[in-house]
Amino acid sequence: MHSKRRIVLSTIVMFFATLGLSLTICIDPGHQKEADFSHEQIAPGSETTKARVSTGTRGSSTGIPEYVFNLEFSFMLRDRLLEEGYDVVMTRESHEVNVSNIERAEIANEAKADLCVRIHANYSSESSLKGFMLLVPSASSVHTAPIYEESRKAAEKIHASLLQISGIKSLGIRVRDDMTGFNWSKVPVIIFEAGYMSNPEEDVLLSTQDYREKLVEALVTGIADYFLTK
Repeated sequence: MHSKRRIVLSTIVMFFATLGLSLTICIDPGHQKEADFSHEQIAPGSETTKARVSTGTRGSSTGIPEYVFNLEFSFMLRDRLLEEGYDVVMTRESHEVNVSNIERAEIANEAKADLCVRIHANYSSESSLKGFMLLVPSASSVHTAPIYEESRKAAEKIHASLLQISGIKSLGIRVRDDMTGFNWSKVPVIIFEAGYMSNPEEDVLLSTQDYREKLVEALVTGIADYFLTK
């Protein structure tokens, strides 16, 4: 990152500090080593249930499990955010955990996070499909309407920042009302789907340090841009 940009990012955090405020980011590295297929409610009071947590997908070329990618990437993002002066809360810091999607949302809620970023990679039966996407909670759901606007703003700023990476492909910002981690959240939240591990080329790209660093820097910049609008 250019030194001028780094100064801008740090200044944002310092500005909030002068107001007696700290900015807390919750990072949720999706999935875990062992799935827990017992069910939990998809939303408060809902009769619909889903598995508490799964292991995720696996790289079609690299064989890297998604839960491993998610945590490695999340550590990189955590370290950069800490460098910029943010407070960071992680929903997990190892693979040998059992933290359900409700529990992950509750960690962010209890931390009163200013933003929760959930890290994932994608899968499709169409191996040619590639590109990143951002998911946000629904404006029409009673459970997520209060956090939709801020979640959308954050996603738009992060999306714009990611588009600055040369050659990157975007599949846009998509609204979901069926995500347990969204429906239980009381703080702004997004899911960053970094790319398709089912696409052989993108899977290899996601495994490289250089590309991961580019994605992390774009996320950090987008997060800072979001707080500039608050």
